[in-house]
Amino acid sequence: MSNSSFISHFLLLPLADTRQLQLLHFCLFLGISLAALLANGLIISAVACGHHLHTPMFFFLLNLALTDLGCICTTVPKAMHNALWDTRNISYSGCAAQIFFFLFFISAEYYLLTIMCYDRYVSICKPLHYGTLLGSRACAHMAAAAWASGFLTSLLHTTNTFSLPLCHGNALGQFFCETPHILKLSCSKSYLRELGLLAVGICLSFGCFVFIVSSYVQIFRVVLRIPSEQGRHKAFSTCLPHLAVVSLLISTGTFANLKPPSMSSPSLDMAVSVLYSVVPPALNPLIYSLRNQELKAEVWRLITKPFQKH
Repeated sequence: MSNSSFISHFLLLPLADTRQLQLLHFCLFLGISLAALLANGLIISAVACGHHLHTPMFFFLLNLALTDLGCICTTVPKAMHNALWDTRNISYSGCAAQIFFFLFFISAEYYLLTIMCYDRYVSICKPLHYGTLLGSRACAHMAAAAWASGFLTSLLHTTNTFSLPLCHGNALGQFFCETPHILKLSCSKSYLRELGLLAVGICLSFGCFVFIVSSYVQIFRVVLRIPSEQGRHKAFSTCLPHLAVVSLLISTGTFANLKPPSMSSPSLDMAVSVLYSVVPPALNPLIYSLRNQELKAEVWRLITKPFQKH
Protein backbone atom coordinates (compact mmCIF):
# COMPACT_ATOMS: atom_id res chain seq x y z
CA MET A 1 0.00 0.00 0.00
CA SER A 2 1.54 3.28 -1.05
CA ASN A 3 1.04 6.39 1.02
CA SER A 4 0.29 9.85 -0.35
CA SER A 5 3.81 10.85 0.69
CA PHE A 6 5.12 8.66 -2.15
CA ILE A 7 2.93 10.32 -4.77
CA SER A 8 4.86 13.11 -6.48
CA HIS A 9 2.21 13.90 -9.09
CA PHE A 10 -1.31 13.12 -10.28
CA LEU A 11 -2.58 12.27 -13.75
CA LEU A 12 -5.45 14.45 -14.96
CA LEU A 13 -8.10 13.39 -17.43
CA PRO A 14 -7.02 14.41 -20.96
CA LEU A 15 -9.33 16.83 -22.73
CA ALA A 16 -9.41 14.62 -25.85
CA ASP A 17 -8.00 11.42 -27.29
CA THR A 18 -6.54 12.76 -30.54
CA ARG A 19 -3.94 15.48 -31.04
CA GLN A 20 -6.22 17.53 -33.30
CA LEU A 21 -9.03 17.56 -30.70
CA GLN A 22 -6.56 18.47 -27.95
CA LEU A 23 -5.44 21.51 -29.93
CA LEU A 24 -9.08 22.39 -30.62
CA HIS A 25 -9.85 22.24 -26.90
CA PHE A 26 -6.78 24.37 -26.23
CA CYS A 27 -8.07 27.04 -28.62
CA LEU A 28 -11.57 26.92 -27.10
CA PHE A 29 -10.22 27.25 -23.56
CA LEU A 30 -7.91 30.04 -24.68
CA GLY A 31 -10.83 31.93 -26.20
CA ILE A 32 -13.07 31.45 -23.17
CA SER A 33 -10.37 32.43 -20.69
CA LEU A 34 -9.36 35.55 -22.66
CA ALA A 35 -13.02 36.58 -22.91
CA ALA A 36 -13.48 36.04 -19.16
CA LEU A 37 -10.30 37.96 -18.30
CA LEU A 38 -11.25 40.86 -20.57
CA ALA A 39 -14.90 41.06 -19.46
CA ASN A 40 -14.22 40.76 -15.74
CA GLY A 41 -11.26 43.12 -16.03
CA LEU A 42 -13.47 45.72 -17.71
CA ILE A 43 -16.09 45.42 -14.95
CA ILE A 44 -13.45 45.81 -12.22
CA SER A 45 -11.95 48.83 -13.99
CA ALA A 46 -15.36 50.39 -14.67
CA VAL A 47 -16.50 50.09 -11.05
CA ALA A 48 -13.14 51.26 -9.68
CA CYS A 49 -12.87 54.27 -12.02
CA GLY A 50 -16.54 55.29 -12.25
CA HIS A 51 -17.30 57.30 -9.12
CA HIS A 52 -21.04 57.15 -9.81
CA LEU A 53 -20.74 53.34 -9.59
CA HIS A 54 -19.44 53.44 -6.01
CA THR A 55 -22.64 51.92 -4.63
CA PRO A 56 -23.19 48.65 -2.69
CA MET A 57 -24.54 46.81 -5.76
CA PHE A 58 -21.48 47.61 -7.88
CA PHE A 59 -19.09 47.10 -4.96
CA PHE A 60 -20.33 43.52 -4.60
CA LEU A 61 -20.25 43.09 -8.39
CA LEU A 62 -16.56 44.08 -8.34
CA ASN A 63 -15.91 41.39 -5.71
CA LEU A 64 -17.86 38.87 -7.80
CA ALA A 65 -15.69 39.69 -10.83
CA LEU A 66 -12.59 39.04 -8.70
CA THR A 67 -13.87 35.57 -7.75
CA ASP A 68 -14.65 34.84 -11.41
CA LEU A 69 -11.10 35.80 -12.38
CA GLY A 70 -9.77 33.58 -9.61
CA CYS A 71 -11.85 30.57 -10.74
CA ILE A 72 -10.84 30.83 -14.38
CA CYS A 73 -7.14 31.35 -13.54
CA THR A 74 -7.10 28.35 -11.19
CA THR A 75 -8.43 25.62 -13.50
CA VAL A 76 -7.95 26.64 -17.12
CA PRO A 77 -4.19 27.44 -17.48
CA LYS A 78 -3.07 23.95 -16.40
CA ALA A 79 -5.66 22.29 -18.67
CA MET A 80 -4.44 24.44 -21.58
CA HIS A 81 -0.81 23.58 -20.80
CA ASN A 82 -1.56 19.85 -20.74
CA ALA A 83 -3.56 20.02 -23.98
CA LEU A 84 -0.84 22.00 -25.77
CA TRP A 85 2.05 19.80 -24.64
CA ASP A 86 0.09 16.50 -24.72
CA THR A 87 0.65 15.65 -21.07
CA ARG A 88 -1.55 14.75 -18.09
CA ASN A 89 0.74 15.54 -15.17
CA ILE A 90 0.11 17.90 -12.29
CA SER A 91 2.41 17.97 -9.29
CA TYR A 92 1.20 16.97 -5.81
CA SER A 93 1.63 20.52 -4.50
CA GLY A 94 0.09 21.95 -7.69
CA CYS A 95 -2.97 19.74 -7.20
CA ALA A 96 -3.31 20.83 -3.57
CA ALA A 97 -3.01 24.49 -4.60
CA GLN A 98 -5.60 24.01 -7.35
CA ILE A 99 -8.12 22.47 -4.95
CA PHE A 100 -7.47 25.17 -2.34
CA PHE A 101 -7.86 28.14 -4.67
CA PHE A 102 -10.81 26.73 -6.60
CA LEU A 103 -12.74 25.99 -3.39
CA PHE A 104 -11.75 29.41 -2.05
CA PHE A 105 -13.02 31.35 -5.05
CA ILE A 106 -16.15 29.26 -5.71
CA SER A 107 -17.18 29.38 -2.03
CA ALA A 108 -16.54 33.12 -1.80
CA GLU A 109 -18.58 33.61 -4.99
CA TYR A 110 -21.56 31.74 -3.57
CA TYR A 111 -21.44 33.75 -0.33
CA LEU A 112 -21.13 36.99 -2.30
CA LEU A 113 -24.16 36.06 -4.41
CA THR A 114 -26.10 35.53 -1.17
CA ILE A 115 -25.04 38.98 0.06
CA MET A 116 -25.99 40.51 -3.31
CA CYS A 117 -29.44 38.98 -2.88
CA TYR A 118 -29.70 40.76 0.49
CA ASP A 119 -28.68 43.99 -1.26
CA ARG A 120 -31.50 43.57 -3.78
CA TYR A 121 -33.95 42.69 -0.99
CA VAL A 122 -33.14 45.81 1.04
CA SER A 123 -33.13 48.02 -2.06
CA ILE A 124 -36.63 46.94 -3.14
CA CYS A 125 -38.38 45.91 0.09
CA LYS A 126 -36.82 48.38 2.57
CA PRO A 127 -35.65 51.32 0.43
CA LEU A 128 -35.92 53.84 3.29
CA HIS A 129 -33.43 51.81 5.36
CA TYR A 130 -31.01 51.14 2.48
CA GLY A 131 -28.42 53.72 3.53
CA THR A 132 -28.49 52.49 7.13
CA LEU A 133 -28.39 48.73 6.48
CA LEU A 134 -25.91 48.91 3.59
CA GLY A 135 -23.49 51.66 4.50
CA SER A 136 -19.89 51.53 3.30
CA ARG A 137 -18.67 49.93 6.52
CA ALA A 138 -21.43 47.29 6.51
CA CYS A 139 -20.67 46.43 2.87
CA ALA A 140 -16.95 46.09 3.61
CA HIS A 141 -17.68 43.82 6.58
CA MET A 142 -20.05 41.62 4.56
CA ALA A 143 -17.57 41.30 1.67
CA ALA A 144 -14.76 40.49 4.13
CA ALA A 145 -16.98 37.86 5.78
CA ALA A 146 -17.64 36.23 2.37
CA TRP A 147 -13.93 36.08 1.53
CA ALA A 148 -13.01 34.85 5.03
CA SER A 149 -15.73 32.15 4.93
CA GLY A 150 -14.46 31.01 1.54
CA PHE A 151 -10.90 30.87 2.85
CA LEU A 152 -11.88 28.88 5.96
CA THR A 153 -14.02 26.45 3.93
CA SER A 154 -11.20 25.89 1.46
CA LEU A 155 -8.52 25.52 4.14
CA LEU A 156 -10.50 22.90 6.08
CA HIS A 157 -11.32 20.80 2.99
CA THR A 158 -7.83 21.00 1.49
CA THR A 159 -5.89 20.17 4.67
CA ASN A 160 -8.23 17.30 5.50
CA THR A 161 -8.20 15.88 1.96
CA PHE A 162 -4.41 15.89 1.66
CA SER A 163 -3.89 14.44 5.13
CA LEU A 164 -5.42 11.15 3.93
CA PRO A 165 -3.22 8.24 2.77
CA LEU A 166 -3.73 7.48 -0.92
CA CYS A 167 -3.27 3.94 -2.17
CA HIS A 168 -5.48 3.62 -5.27
CA GLY A 169 -3.07 5.07 -7.78
CA ASN A 170 -2.73 8.68 -8.88
CA ALA A 171 -5.13 8.95 -11.86
CA LEU A 172 -7.91 11.52 -11.47
CA GLY A 173 -11.06 11.32 -13.57
CA GLN A 174 -11.22 15.08 -14.10
CA PHE A 175 -9.36 17.76 -16.10
CA PHE A 176 -8.52 19.62 -12.88
CA CYS A 177 -8.07 18.54 -9.25
CA GLU A 178 -11.30 18.13 -7.30
CA THR A 179 -11.83 16.86 -3.76
CA PRO A 180 -14.21 13.95 -4.67
CA HIS A 181 -11.67 12.52 -7.13
CA ILE A 182 -8.87 12.69 -4.54
CA LEU A 183 -11.12 10.93 -2.00
CA LYS A 184 -11.64 8.06 -4.47
CA LEU A 185 -7.90 7.36 -4.19
CA SER A 186 -7.98 7.19 -0.39
CA CYS A 187 -7.51 3.91 1.46
CA SER A 188 -8.36 5.30 4.89
CA LYS A 189 -11.67 5.51 6.73
CA SER A 190 -10.59 9.01 7.71
CA TYR A 191 -12.43 10.16 4.60
CA LEU A 192 -15.48 10.16 6.90
CA ARG A 193 -14.09 13.42 8.34
CA GLU A 194 -14.22 14.90 4.85
CA LEU A 195 -17.78 13.64 4.44
CA GLY A 196 -18.59 15.41 7.72
CA LEU A 197 -17.08 18.64 6.39
CA LEU A 198 -19.01 18.20 3.15
CA ALA A 199 -22.23 17.75 5.16
CA VAL A 200 -21.56 21.00 7.03
CA GLY A 201 -20.78 22.74 3.72
CA ILE A 202 -24.00 21.41 2.17
CA CYS A 203 -26.02 22.66 5.16
CA LEU A 204 -24.46 26.14 4.83
CA SER A 205 -25.06 26.14 1.08
CA PHE A 206 -28.65 25.03 1.55
CA GLY A 207 -29.13 27.76 4.16
CA CYS A 208 -27.88 30.35 1.65
CA PHE A 209 -30.17 28.86 -1.00
CA VAL A 210 -33.22 29.09 1.30
CA PHE A 211 -32.31 32.70 2.12
CA ILE A 212 -32.04 33.56 -1.59
CA VAL A 213 -35.37 31.91 -2.45
CA SER A 214 -37.24 33.49 0.47
CA SER A 215 -35.74 36.90 -0.34
CA TYR A 216 -36.88 36.68 -3.95
CA VAL A 217 -40.38 35.65 -2.88
CA GLN A 218 -40.55 38.88 -0.85
CA ILE A 219 -38.98 40.89 -3.69
CA PHE A 220 -41.45 39.66 -6.32
CA ARG A 221 -44.38 40.31 -3.98
CA VAL A 222 -43.30 43.94 -3.64
CA VAL A 223 -42.43 44.38 -7.32
CA LEU A 224 -45.78 43.03 -8.52
CA ARG A 225 -47.53 45.63 -6.33
CA ILE A 226 -45.69 48.52 -8.00
CA PRO A 227 -48.39 50.44 -9.95
CA SER A 228 -46.28 51.69 -12.87
CA GLU A 229 -44.96 49.34 -15.53
CA GLN A 230 -41.74 51.35 -15.76
CA GLY A 231 -41.14 50.90 -12.03
CA ARG A 232 -41.68 47.15 -12.27
CA HIS A 233 -39.35 46.92 -15.26
CA LYS A 234 -36.60 48.84 -13.43
CA ALA A 235 -36.92 46.61 -10.37
CA PHE A 236 -36.87 43.42 -12.43
CA SER A 237 -33.87 44.64 -14.46
CA THR A 238 -31.75 44.86 -11.27
CA CYS A 239 -32.85 41.42 -10.05
CA LEU A 240 -32.89 39.22 -13.15
CA PRO A 241 -29.12 39.27 -13.83
CA HIS A 242 -28.41 38.21 -10.24
CA LEU A 243 -31.08 35.52 -10.43
CA ALA A 244 -29.64 34.23 -13.72
CA VAL A 245 -26.09 34.03 -12.28
CA VAL A 246 -27.30 32.25 -9.11
CA SER A 247 -29.38 29.79 -11.14
CA LEU A 248 -26.44 29.00 -13.45
CA LEU A 249 -24.04 28.35 -10.55
CA ILE A 250 -26.46 26.33 -8.40
CA SER A 251 -27.93 24.22 -11.21
CA THR A 252 -24.58 23.19 -12.72
CA GLY A 253 -22.93 22.66 -9.31
CA THR A 254 -25.87 20.61 -8.02
CA PHE A 255 -26.02 18.44 -11.14
CA ALA A 256 -22.26 17.84 -11.01
CA ASN A 257 -22.35 16.65 -7.40
CA LEU A 258 -25.74 14.92 -7.18
CA LYS A 259 -26.15 13.23 -10.57
CA PRO A 260 -26.80 9.47 -10.28
CA PRO A 261 -23.81 7.12 -10.76
CA SER A 262 -25.52 5.56 -13.77
CA MET A 263 -25.13 8.88 -15.60
CA SER A 264 -21.44 9.17 -14.75
CA SER A 265 -18.89 8.93 -17.55
CA PRO A 266 -15.54 10.69 -18.09
CA SER A 267 -16.82 12.81 -20.96
CA LEU A 268 -20.04 13.81 -19.16
CA ASP A 269 -18.18 14.55 -15.91
CA MET A 270 -15.76 16.78 -17.78
CA ALA A 271 -18.54 18.59 -19.66
CA VAL A 272 -20.45 19.28 -16.44
CA SER A 273 -17.31 20.45 -14.62
CA VAL A 274 -16.62 22.88 -17.49
CA LEU A 275 -20.20 24.16 -17.12
CA TYR A 276 -19.79 25.13 -13.47
CA SER A 277 -16.07 26.00 -13.32
CA VAL A 278 -15.36 27.70 -16.67
CA VAL A 279 -18.64 28.91 -18.21
CA PRO A 280 -20.00 31.07 -15.32
CA PRO A 281 -16.85 33.27 -15.01
CA ALA A 282 -17.12 33.99 -18.74
CA LEU A 283 -20.90 34.55 -18.79
CA ASN A 284 -21.38 36.48 -15.53
CA PRO A 285 -20.01 39.80 -16.86
CA LEU A 286 -22.18 39.48 -19.97
CA ILE A 287 -25.29 38.71 -17.91
CA TYR A 288 -24.73 41.69 -15.62
CA SER A 289 -23.74 44.21 -18.27
CA LEU A 290 -26.54 43.40 -20.74
CA ARG A 291 -29.30 44.82 -18.53
CA ASN A 292 -27.38 47.54 -16.69
CA GLN A 293 -27.17 50.79 -18.64
CA GLU A 294 -24.88 52.52 -16.13
CA LEU A 295 -22.34 49.72 -16.27
CA LYS A 296 -22.50 49.48 -20.08
CA ALA A 297 -21.98 53.23 -20.39
CA GLU A 298 -18.94 53.20 -18.10
CA VAL A 299 -17.41 50.17 -19.85
CA TRP A 300 -17.92 51.86 -23.22
CA ARG A 301 -16.32 55.04 -21.88
CA LEU A 302 -13.28 53.06 -20.75
CA ILE A 303 -12.96 51.34 -24.14
CA THR A 304 -13.31 54.52 -26.21
CA LYS A 305 -11.30 56.81 -23.91
CA PRO A 306 -7.89 56.04 -25.53
CA PHE A 307 -9.31 56.86 -29.00
CA GLN A 308 -10.93 60.11 -27.86
CA LYS A 309 -7.52 61.58 -27.04
CA HIS A 310 -6.60 61.38 -30.70
